[in-house]
Amino acid sequence: MIDAVDAARSSRNQLHGLLEAVLSVGRGLELSQVLRRVVEAAMKLVDAEYGALGVIGEDQMLSEFIPVGVEAERRTAIGALPSGHGLLGELIRHPEPLRLGELCEHPAARGFPPHHPPMRSFLGAPIRVRGEVFGNLYLTQKRDASEFTAEDESVLLTLAVAAGIAIENSRLYEESRNRARWLAASSEVTNSLLSGRPRPAVLALILEHACGNVPTGLGMIAVPIEGTDTLRIALAAGDDAERHHGALVSVRDGYLGAAYAHAGASGTRDIEGDARSGADSSRWAGLGPAVAVPIGSGRVVRGVLLLARAKGEPPYSAVESESLTMFARQASLAMELAERRKEAEQIALLEDRDRIARDLHDLAIQRLFAIGMTLQGAQRFATHPQAETRLRRAVDDLDTTIKIIRSTIFGLRAQDTGRSGPQGLRSRIAQTVEAAATPLGFPPALRVEGLVETRVPVPLADQVVAVLVEALSNTARYAKASSVDVRLRVAAGTLNLTVTDDGVGISGDVKRSGLANIDERARAAGGRFEISSEHGAGVRLIWTAPLLRPRSD
Repeated sequence: MIDAVDAARSSRNQLHGLLEAVLSVGRGLELSQVLRRVVEAAMKLVDAEYGALGVIGEDQMLSEFIPVGVEAERRTAIGALPSGHGLLGELIRHPEPLRLGELCEHPAARGFPPHHPPMRSFLGAPIRVRGEVFGNLYLTQKRDASEFTAEDESVLLTLAVAAGIAIENSRLYEESRNRARWLAASSEVTNSLLSGRPRPAVLALILEHACGNVPTGLGMIAVPIEGTDTLRIALAAGDDAERHHGALVSVRDGYLGAAYAHAGASGTRDIEGDARSGADSSRWAGLGPAVAVPIGSGRVVRGVLLLARAKGEPPYSAVESESLTMFARQASLAMELAERRKEAEQIALLEDRDRIARDLHDLAIQRLFAIGMTLQGAQRFATHPQAETRLRRAVDDLDTTIKIIRSTIFGLRAQDTGRSGPQGLRSRIAQTVEAAATPLGFPPALRVEGLVETRVPVPLADQVVAVLVEALSNTARYAKASSVDVRLRVAAGTLNLTVTDDGVGISGDVKRSGLANIDERARAAGGRFEISSEHGAGVRLIWTAPLLRPRSD
């Protein structure tokens, strides 16, 4: 009778403990806290000394392992956490409850690593979420008995059901938070584009949100150089970002080139050892998991967004890759919308200029001609010498005014026809200088000389703009200058770009990756690049190229 009473009392206590455990795992919505609370509740419920929860990844191995009961110093001494081999992998391969009196006697057991605490009894059970196995509960070393009982297994299975519900709630909460973050990021990028914010600033915003919403070590955006098969890493943030900023990458080789040609997200567990990296693998030294998504859709790809983590860190999940892909596509659509809006505004502006030109030609010039003819006729009736002189001067002034108006009409219509392409070099240089005012803290001085619009071919104009962007970017980051002078001169078949600042100069140990890019562009254009600097006396950069490339015989 006493044994029966003790058994009833034990069953009642275990039932109360199970109810408390179910309530415990249901509290809170942070997934990491819920997982740890599940392990602690299971240990208390079956009186286990050690417990752990292993989360199964996409490769059917343990992507996360949460141990409880082993002190921090011993965990550090043990080393890397298990990945799902041996006995722990047995529950992954066969998701059924497993109860052992001596875990070392199981055929799948592989022993323990050094510094691991001794463990004998074992109880494991799978946790299912929406019918799929999310992970496994592992409990060892029952305190008050040599092994776990069938009742322990039963209550653990019940707890696993409650844990599955709590984990699903946490995942839904996490998904809703992630969706809200990505929605806010897309909205900010779209608003920035439609408000006319410069493209480089918007790309920086895209990279900032991508690195903020997905834990990463290094992030970068590479953009294509128009008219070439080359990508330029326009932005880089994170670990060793300076080494990548401004680098040129071929679209036909390397991981970035493969991602640029890929239609969707391109992921890898080891970017340094990935076959797609090829000869470019040295660029990714020390990096492991990576994901790259094109910024664009279809045939229009405006760049590549790449995120990478250090070796040994978990790979990017399918949810993270999908979120990045959607974010990049929405950013690309916003860019396209902004471009269409800008084109519509440009068309309206050109139409207005054409109307002004017609009105000046048909109305103003004709009336000025009539006034001039009237004054010329009035000269015959002027008898006073001073009156005749003033009339002649008025006719000359009218002729000069007519010439000015005709020149204005020619200028308006020249912009309408787009003689120098969609946007002339002069205006592109002016826009580049204007955009540099924000990072510099002051507007640079600009002087343009010669027939810049008509003599400079489009490929060379693209190179000049790229060189000026690099030069002004370096000045803003390193020079600490209070004034910058930009001079573009076209004369005698040669283009000369000079950028001078009054900053701190260049020291001998400075990294010259950006200057190497400028020199490479000069050699590609058949020109030369010179830079002079004295410490504390500023930098003078001279970039020269012929307007016509010399023929190689």
